[in-house]
Amino acid sequence: MGRLLEKAISEASKLPESEQEAIGAWLLAEMESEQRWVELFGRSGAVLERLADEAVEAHERGRTTPLDPDLL
Repeated sequence: MGRLLEKAISEASKLPESEQEAIGAWLLAEMESEQRWVELFGRSGAVLERLADEAVEAHERGRTTPLDPDLL
């Protein structure tokens, strides 16, 4: 276990049990949320790569125009 996490757990252990439970629930929820993002972005890599390939192909075939910020 890392020193910072160990220190945080040591400090949290001094709190009332209800607060310890709240911190534990929060930490687990954060870890689950982070894992969901990792999985979602991991799957999106192929989609982004395909879209990039399509954009390059469209440009190479002359089907794109330069961006004119004044027309935005």
